[in-house]
Amino acid sequence: MKRLGMCSCALALCALLTSLPGSAAQKERSSADRAVQPGAGQDRIVREVRHELVMLPYYGVFDNLTYRVDGATVTLMGQVTRPTLKSDAGNVVKKIEGVERVDNQIQVLPLSTMDDRLRMAEYRAIYGDQSLNRYALQAVPPIHIVVDNGKVTLEGVVATETDKNLANIRANGVSGVFSVTNNLKVENR
Repeated sequence: MKRLGMCSCALALCALLTSLPGSAAQKERSSADRAVQPGAGQDRIVREVRHELVMLPYYGVFDNLTYRVDGATVTLMGQVTRPTLKSDAGNVVKKIEGVERVDNQIQVLPLSTMDDRLRMAEYRAIYGDQSLNRYALQAVPPIHIVVDNGKVTLEGVVATETDKNLANIRANGVSGVFSVTNNLKVENR
């Protein structure tokens, strides 16, 4: 009986290893899928662009990066607090296999001590809330706080409609904010 349990564990482990992204079986399967599906190359580019942008070292909660892939052209959009983040984003996307052109439309937010103060106050208000602080534990927190000349925009994804509304209430409660635009999306909707 013990031996049967070990065999089923070994089979499960073998199945898991062949399904891992780096395994030879997975590579064969993914290259066969690309040959069958014409949009698979674009899907790969979309995944790689997302990965490269999220891995940028200075990408944080006060930046918002979005993109669109049209064939071999990638359009980068959003807002960043550092000019180097804009150029870094363009440079890493250019290196992705299959990308021929990068249209970098990322806006660099103006330097402002008032906006910096509002960013910190918004961060404390949103991520300091007991119901929302679980989002702060992620490497790149999913609620992005974009402050431009006193106007706050919330971008990203939250788990529930309640979290979306709570983030909006907390953002509106910060003094000195001219307006709050809540562009948060709810997962699985």
